[in-house]
Amino acid sequence: MQLELPDFGSARVLVVGDVMLDRYWHGPTSRISPEAPVPVLRVDGEDMRPGGAANVAMNLGALGAQVRVIGLIGDDDHGRLLESRLREGGVEPLLQRVDTHPTICKLRVLSQRQQLMRLDFERPFTATETNGLTDVFAQALAETDVVIISDYAKGTLSHVEALIGKAREVPVPILVDPKGTDWHGYAGATLLTPNVGEFKRYQEKQGASGVDRDQEVWDRHGLEEVVPAALDELSLDGMLVTRGEAGMSLLRRGAEPFHLPAHAREVFDVTGAGDTVIALLAASLAAGVDLRQATALANLAASLVVAKVGTASVTVPELEAATGQSPGDYQVTDPQSLVRLLEPLRQRGERIVMTNGCFDLLHAGHVHYLRQARSLGDRLIVAINDDESVRRLKGAGRPVMSLAQRMAVVAALGSVDWVIAFSEDTPAALIEAILPDVLVKGGDYQPQAIAGYDAVTAAGGEVKVLDFIEGESTSAIIDRIQGPSL
Repeated sequence: MQLELPDFGSARVLVVGDVMLDRYWHGPTSRISPEAPVPVLRVDGEDMRPGGAANVAMNLGALGAQVRVIGLIGDDDHGRLLESRLREGGVEPLLQRVDTHPTICKLRVLSQRQQLMRLDFERPFTATETNGLTDVFAQALAETDVVIISDYAKGTLSHVEALIGKAREVPVPILVDPKGTDWHGYAGATLLTPNVGEFKRYQEKQGASGVDRDQEVWDRHGLEEVVPAALDELSLDGMLVTRGEAGMSLLRRGAEPFHLPAHAREVFDVTGAGDTVIALLAASLAAGVDLRQATALANLAASLVVAKVGTASVTVPELEAATGQSPGDYQVTDPQSLVRLLEPLRQRGERIVMTNGCFDLLHAGHVHYLRQARSLGDRLIVAINDDESVRRLKGAGRPVMSLAQRMAVVAALGSVDWVIAFSEDTPAALIEAILPDVLVKGGDYQPQAIAGYDAVTAAGGEVKVLDFIEGESTSAIIDRIQGPSL
């Protein structure tokens, strides 16, 4: 299936559910505690990110969708931080404070990208405390294309039947990420998005027969047998069952089953993968994409997000690259797209290196230099002078190769992750926008004299000078080609 990305900016999505703050403590472990047989972790970093239904909303915000989120928080610092992070992510928070409860918080302890422990700080909300959400939800429906109900069984959705009833009156599609084994409260929704384990437990609770309950993962044929009965029982239009490494299956009334294999990816963390699936599904539907295409985009996004650590989002540039719709797999057209692309990599702790130059007539010296630069980190960005900028620096007759040709050749090198053009005499503004961890320049420079030095070092980065190979330069190659003047 050929995938095309819609204009997510036109999508209006309303998320309602259990919002929370996800905290991460990072650090190395090198010994076992003398007090107990447990590893000792030296905490050297902490991240705080929106989680639960708030992570669903952040996924939508990362796509550029118009998104609001309804939920409950405590009257505390964690709640205020959560609201702030949501706004920073392009999400409008419609959160109500409950001063008798803390904001739900999950603390994960990680070392070398592996989760060692999770600590939960929470107290479930009661039905009385959620009474006011229904009115807020009803008012927000007038400017909504798709509703997401994100249930983490923390009590926010005590009145979920009333919410679904309000949405059906409009009507707008209602997508539900379910929890627990009693799904009758979701009756009348458009689509449920359980994982196969959740659906198996639901079926077992209903006393369903006909499928081997000892089977760890039901295959597509088993789902085709049992899902139709669940659709009838719950008055649903369809169900999208995610099956981990086996992919996902979309089953609907009156339509052929649609099964998709998983995209092969290295898996670091499945935290929040279901949030990404339902977010992509909702944003695509709200932007006018049909359900099969929306499912395929959600499947692709899931493969991208599981390669990241912790709750994370998938960006439009990542999807463009994965679907082949970017200007080139490694070419970026503007600083804003590159910054969005780098954000999840930085959250994973990757080290970003950046350099710049004309790169006219690529030669062995360039290749050696770029390999050296890449060895200083995990990703290498190369900023390239546009044609007018080269002419101002090098004079008439340069560049020999056009900007598009130079970008294509540099992008083809295995050491380079992205190339981006700039038109100014120096890339100082571009460097300030990207703020790499390491800024590299080749030649006989003092680091302080390099464009971008002040911005990079002020942000905690470093600036390094690398040597070029003696006698290797574009000007020397041009002179050899032209031969001695007569």
